[in-house]
Amino acid sequence: MADHRAADPGLAPAASCEVDREGRVIAWGGDARALLGHTADDAVGRPVSVLLGVPADVLPWGADTGWTVFAPVRDRRGERMDALWRAEPLATSGAPGGVRWAVRVVPQEGVARHSVAPDVPPEQEHGSRRRLAMVYDASLRIGNTLDVFHTADELAVMSTEEFADYVTVDLLEQLLSGDEVVAPAPAAGVVLRRAAQRSVLDGCPEAVIALGDKHAYPKDSPAGRTLATGHGFRQQVNESTLGWWSASPERQASVRRFGIHSALVVPLRARGVTLGLAMFCRHRTRTPYEAADLGVAEELARRAAVCVDNARRYTRERATAVMLQRSLLPGTLASPTAVETAARYRPAGSRSGAGGDWYDVIPLSGARVALVVGDVVGHGLRAAAAMGRLRAAVRTLADIDLPPDEVLTRLDDVITRLTREAAAGESADDAEVQGLGEMSATCLYAVYDPVSRQCWMASAGHPPPAIVGPDGQAVLADVPVGPPLGIGGLPFEACRLRLEEGSLMALYTDGLLKGQAADVDEAMETMRGALAATERPLEQTCDLLLRTLMTAPPSDDVALLLVRTRALSAGSVMSWDVPDDPAEVAGARGRACEQLSAWGLDEAAFTMELVISELVTNAIRHGSRPVRLRLIKDDSSLFCEVSDGSSTAPHLRRARVLDEGGRGLMLVARLTDRWGTRQTPGGKIIWTEQDLTAQPAPAR
Repeated sequence: MADHRAADPGLAPAASCEVDREGRVIAWGGDARALLGHTADDAVGRPVSVLLGVPADVLPWGADTGWTVFAPVRDRRGERMDALWRAEPLATSGAPGGVRWAVRVVPQEGVARHSVAPDVPPEQEHGSRRRLAMVYDASLRIGNTLDVFHTADELAVMSTEEFADYVTVDLLEQLLSGDEVVAPAPAAGVVLRRAAQRSVLDGCPEAVIALGDKHAYPKDSPAGRTLATGHGFRQQVNESTLGWWSASPERQASVRRFGIHSALVVPLRARGVTLGLAMFCRHRTRTPYEAADLGVAEELARRAAVCVDNARRYTRERATAVMLQRSLLPGTLASPTAVETAARYRPAGSRSGAGGDWYDVIPLSGARVALVVGDVVGHGLRAAAAMGRLRAAVRTLADIDLPPDEVLTRLDDVITRLTREAAAGESADDAEVQGLGEMSATCLYAVYDPVSRQCWMASAGHPPPAIVGPDGQAVLADVPVGPPLGIGGLPFEACRLRLEEGSLMALYTDGLLKGQAADVDEAMETMRGALAATERPLEQTCDLLLRTLMTAPPSDDVALLLVRTRALSAGSVMSWDVPDDPAEVAGARGRACEQLSAWGLDEAAFTMELVISELVTNAIRHGSRPVRLRLIKDDSSLFCEVSDGSSTAPHLRRARVLDEGGRGLMLVARLTDRWGTRQTPGGKIIWTEQDLTAQPAPAR
């Protein structure tokens, strides 16, 4: 092939080749083989973008004139090098295959990637390379945070180093709220907010708009036209153009005072929408902006706009995730007699935002209460949605009164099934479901009984709770830690602890221990020390823990649930053994009514007589020994429990007109506020609950 050598900077080795209009190699020089390792047999006929590992849309083979591109290449060994591509058209329009290109690939150091510049004479090469290097520098320096104001300031800072003497960045007001940006009507007044401004002069004295202030440009000014059309403008500023430049007397005075003589106004556009505009001005630099500078300004603004839009989308998603997370957490905690509670949730202070941490307090039968805290792996909307699924599943499992280890086993099955269903999804919609289904979580589930003062708990990979007894000593509960939820097939183990009345228990997610620079063990010691003052109200203790352990914005979200136990006195619980004889049902009713009278609950006696008659009769007829009746009274409810040695639970059914039986449980369900069954190691318990308050007590 002919040696079509263009004037290239330096004397570095280069690769020369000929390429057709489709980007396929039609000739391969010896210098190309020496530099890149490919032989002519390897190269000819192959797309040069595939051969050298360059994205196909970077090299403009369909251009009408010569061009220069900075783009990295990979040689035969796969080693990467930055390179300057220069192409000149060779063939006439009548040549076979149309235009052919003479291409030179010259290794470079520290040049912009994938940047295109018009073909320029060698004497202008320095200016072109300086502009392209600036664009490359922008890709490294703009968009390092997900904060729109910081991103705008990054654009202004780097531009005033050598490209402009005064830079302003204005963003649409609607963008800053995280809303979707709607293109304004051309004649409409567009409200902007000054997001950034920088100057080569101390204090940015050229500015007439303060940072954060709202303002607007006249629609016939360059800025107004930029907002309306989405195109940039280059303007030489003088007395004849000053009035058109801005109708603001303050802006005109600033232009005259500082001698602003040249300006560029470019839109910040991303995904086809104008988000704001940037203005680059010169006054100390005497050289006015050239046409090529407008392209540089537009590229700088485009890169900044993409980062601003990403930050806006992040802000909106984070706000949505936090809102979803908070809506899925209990608005007010249940206030059962068994415990006093207080809770806090804090989203992560980093880019992660809201995650899948949650807590819950679930009243159970027999005045017991379930205490739950969990942490779904991940952050954002998907983690929050997954948390909502798990919280709903936990509440459903709590309603059927399973022991803690069985609750975690069932919850693990739920997550495993969701993951399996998601993996089978093939459509785009299924892909979204897959994101929700592929989950892992930790969870601590505990059940406290104020009658026995026992607490049963099980852990699925979750940190142990901290417990402070009446003596003021804070310890970490020795809870067997099972695998995280979602592993599948591994058992969970429950343990039993005795909690004296007034004990304080802290359930939390691991984000609480990540708020300090210290390690987890030291953070746990700090937490134990903060919990030792048990006389402090729980709400104050929550705030103290967060202040003590979260000395910096947390890297992970935090859920904290504090529980102070209460106990029911012996006089609030009465139980009787019932002989295995239907004739004993009347005696059980009588003893129960006497106890209700002693408690001052005569108005509940009629309903309780019917309930006891049905439940005790069923236990004697269909259950097995021993049969036992227990009444429990707390501040708001009256519980009736009938236990027997059979594990077979009764079923609620609707009796037909001629049926002689089958109506008892239906009456129980109608007369009481709640009823249900729960399994015990020795059989089952059928229970009912009656609300003793005229109106529900307000949640604490």
